[in-house]
Amino acid sequence: MTISGRRRPIVLAAVLLVSTALTSCSTTGDPATDAEDLAEALETGETSDARGLVSDENLATMLGEISELPRTVEVAGVGEPREITDSRIKVVDVDLDWAWDLDADGEPDWSYTSTARLVEDDEGAWNAEVHPDSLVPGVGPQAAVVLERVRGVRGEVLAGDGSAIVTDRPVLRVGLDKTRLEGAPEADLRASAEAVATLAGYDDPGAFADRAVAAGPRAFVEAIVVRDGTSDVDLQALAEVPGGVALPDEMPLAPTSAFARALLGRVGEATQEIVEASEGRVAAGDTVGLSGLQEQYDATLAGKPGLRVSKQVGAELTPLFERPVADGADLHLSLDTGVQTPAEAALAGTTSPAGLVALRPSTGEVLAAASGPGSEGQSTAMLATLAPGSTYKIVTALALLRAGVGPHDVVSCTPDATVEGYTVGNYPGYPAAYLGEITMSDAVAQSCNSALINARDALTPEAMADAAAALGLGRDLAGSWPGFLGSVPADASGTGFAASLIGQGEVLASPLAMATVAASVQAGTAVAPTLVLGPVDIADDPAGVAAPSAPLTAEEAEVLRGYMRGVVTGGTATLLAGVPGEPVHAKSGSAEAGGGDDARVDSWMMAYRGDLAVAVMVQGGGHGSGVAGGIVRDFLSAVA
Repeated sequence: MTISGRRRPIVLAAVLLVSTALTSCSTTGDPATDAEDLAEALETGETSDARGLVSDENLATMLGEISELPRTVEVAGVGEPREITDSRIKVVDVDLDWAWDLDADGEPDWSYTSTARLVEDDEGAWNAEVHPDSLVPGVGPQAAVVLERVRGVRGEVLAGDGSAIVTDRPVLRVGLDKTRLEGAPEADLRASAEAVATLAGYDDPGAFADRAVAAGPRAFVEAIVVRDGTSDVDLQALAEVPGGVALPDEMPLAPTSAFARALLGRVGEATQEIVEASEGRVAAGDTVGLSGLQEQYDATLAGKPGLRVSKQVGAELTPLFERPVADGADLHLSLDTGVQTPAEAALAGTTSPAGLVALRPSTGEVLAAASGPGSEGQSTAMLATLAPGSTYKIVTALALLRAGVGPHDVVSCTPDATVEGYTVGNYPGYPAAYLGEITMSDAVAQSCNSALINARDALTPEAMADAAAALGLGRDLAGSWPGFLGSVPADASGTGFAASLIGQGEVLASPLAMATVAASVQAGTAVAPTLVLGPVDIADDPAGVAAPSAPLTAEEAEVLRGYMRGVVTGGTATLLAGVPGEPVHAKSGSAEAGGGDDARVDSWMMAYRGDLAVAVMVQGGGHGSGVAGGIVRDFLSAVA
């Protein structure tokens, strides 16, 4: 048998079919009825109701462990009674159609026809006579039936250019090899196990020691899997622990442990819960996706295992059935490693939850989706549901433009604005030179809260929702991957409506959503972000996303670009003015979240330069453009 790549056979059952006959007694005198009873008993394994078909235990002995596998057994034909030569015993041949569901996925895998026999007794009743060959043709009493499950090669996760992001990379399986402690007292075994667990970073080394003691005498008890060359485990100290080992292996991994970790997810050995929920697709010992895209698209990446049923006599295997293995397909993403890596680096110093998403406006492709270390594995970049603050003012500016308020029109930027007794001020340190009657362009550039709230009578919630959709916000995703494109209330009123105009209240967004807004301004149309490029059957379908009811026009897009450029040249994002490359267009934002002692101010920035749009959010980053803006500056400078 040739097993290539990572395909390894797993023997699920080795069944010795003994020659003891199963017999049943019938009182009907009708062999057709007894044939149906026999088929039902063989299918269900419930022989107690089959009018004396011996016992469940006898059938299980003949079928061994595969007696528990799902199957159907149907009568294909009942022959005419005939006499056996010289014995004058009457017999009837019964053809049985078998269909085995070898991987318990609800679909038959192995089908064949066998022949059993009914024998008439002295009282005229028909008894079933079932031998091993009646169950599996060609398998005699000295043979075993072996079922092998062959794992396919797991597909890789590819970047937009087709290069591998997640591929087999060398790892070390750190654990305790009990064969090196054979005969050692339990106290010594426990001491070694606790030492290994401590080096592996366990909070409770004793729990690992309990597992090691309970394992078999020749077991390898795994503590942790780490990348080859890692400093996470002191390998020299591990080598000094009796029984402590680091076994080389391979595992599908991204280039670094941080690379799009929250988005891509991780792989590992299937848990019992995963096996039980898979309906036969996953077996114990399989490598599966445990989170993120690896989990969501696991069926695509894993492929379909091969199945082989053989008759075994001694060491010789004779195939009876084979389902070829179907290797997993590669998951082709739009991510660009040359963009994702600088994104990760730009967020590396953040200690609170933070996210960065970069898009290509011309295509909508997601080039980077990075969540900072403070996100602790959560996909802040794609799934945050937070108020976007003043970055949302570009949406309000579009709605006002449609209401007749253009860049040169004058709006009233008062020190604060009061709505139904609730007062909203401008951000701390707002420049006094831009208070009073100012142009709409200056209101956007300086991010005046009161100017937009004072203009609220020209707007409606419906108009705001339409403007948001025109910029890609609040629309459906083009694929099934996890992402949040924002939500905009269509029925806000009073203070809630006023708050929504400055990206507060019930307006919610993620870095993905605001990167989409920036990309839509640059592209001049509502961008539908795409992430999964293939295989074809699961690829994103941006054309299938419903078009906005009031699409962005070329003239509107040009005005919005002017607003965003003004933010950089003389507004709240001048720190981006020196970024190399084509001119940067941006909008800063800060959003208040929570209240009382838990209140915080999140820092936002969205921008585009050429065919690259980006949005950053840092929870608790505070007012002003410094925190999120600094990350955008570092990111854009790195990918110039």
